[in-house]
Amino acid sequence: MAESVYKVITLVGTSTESWEKAATAAVARASQSLRDLRVAEVVEQDMVIKDGKVEAFRAKVQVSFKFEGTG
Repeated sequence: MAESVYKVITLVGTSTESWEKAATAAVARASQSLRDLRVAEVVEQDMVIKDGKVEAFRAKVQVSFKFEGTG
């Protein structure tokens, strides 16, 4: 098997409905510009609160993809 290198980036997805939808939004957006996504890991979750009510869910997601650098 050939050796491979993967790059990991951190994204923050948001949703007004849930953390799951926030994480899914981050992966969906990343898949529009990155090829060969491999793994996504939710590393942090938080909420935006306004006037004592939850306004949005945020999920910090680390996404890995195969690195295809030059040289």
